[in-house]
Amino acid sequence: MERKIVDEFEPGPVPPVKAVDRFGFIKQEPNNSPEGLTKSRSTNEHEREERRVRKWRKMIGVGGSDWKHYLRRKPHVVQRRIRKGIPDCLRGLVWQLISGSRDLLLMNPGVYEQLLIYETSASELDIIRDISRTFPSHVFFQQRHGPGQRSLYNVLKAYSVFDRDVGYVQGMGFLAGLLLLYMSEEDAFWLLVALLKGAVHAPMEGLYLVGLPLVQLYLFQFEQLVRENLPMLGEHFSQEMINPSMYASQWFITVFSYSFPFHLALRIWDVFLFEGVEIVFQVGLALLKYCHNDLIKLPFEKLIHALRNFPENALNPDVLLPMAYSIKVSNRLEELKEEYEKKNGKRSGESVQSTESSLNQVEPFKQRQS
Repeated sequence: MERKIVDEFEPGPVPPVKAVDRFGFIKQEPNNSPEGLTKSRSTNEHEREERRVRKWRKMIGVGGSDWKHYLRRKPHVVQRRIRKGIPDCLRGLVWQLISGSRDLLLMNPGVYEQLLIYETSASELDIIRDISRTFPSHVFFQQRHGPGQRSLYNVLKAYSVFDRDVGYVQGMGFLAGLLLLYMSEEDAFWLLVALLKGAVHAPMEGLYLVGLPLVQLYLFQFEQLVRENLPMLGEHFSQEMINPSMYASQWFITVFSYSFPFHLALRIWDVFLFEGVEIVFQVGLALLKYCHNDLIKLPFEKLIHALRNFPENALNPDVLLPMAYSIKVSNRLEELKEEYEKKNGKRSGESVQSTESSLNQVEPFKQRQS
């Protein structure tokens, strides 16, 4: 029997109009944030941005028609431009192109609607409970049961049906919420599938499976990288009994979208979707490196606070990201993964399906639909 999208909840009152930044977040302290100074940009900066947008439009073509051809011909140009930041007006489309989600959408017409309308999820009440905690200061998600919260519910509910092994885990809301600010529900759903099932990079569903196997692997790798790249700080962490699970879990589970400045999170996501999870390790190490001299002096309580509340100057993407790019970790990550799997009986590898078998989960829904 056809099941309607959750409509039994009446939208709450529309929140009062408040000043927002250029991304739609309510301003806490107007005029103090560098992101709030957009209006004072010079004519030269506007012209530079327009030229950048024209370059990107030429690169991707109408609706992304030239993207794959350009990427094959000039991959280094694409990487350089992505690392400089994707123009905000094109970000949603480019994210779909670089993640592989656009292809998944085109290959699976009607699947999202079927998941939403005809299927039930054991996670529905959990999703409803958590929705108001996702980007609560953004105007799109502020109204209780309003359009933003409904869209977020729909994407998370559809994914929990699509992949019942993962179902729904709270951190997923920040991924879906971020995507919904740049694309439609259906587009956001398929990008979530592309990430967790591994359309381009290794599947990330292990971040949310029971026991969080991929989180455990990433934290092991990150701890070793801190010791090797920042030995004095690594030793200080050991003395103060600080481990990455105390401060870095959310970095991986939400890819910096939970508590970091939004303009920085977007720049990280640009690179993350194109290059993979390596950028999360690089940014984490760059943050610790930037704050090294302060962190190394702090005792346990103050250290924990500092690791969860980095100073504003450390979160400037134009300073932090070039520092992150200079830290080479890919080869070492592979070695540490092998070391971890030897110690743990390949638990992380067994818990995360291969890309091909993960994406094959789409088939049962396509067959049921026909």
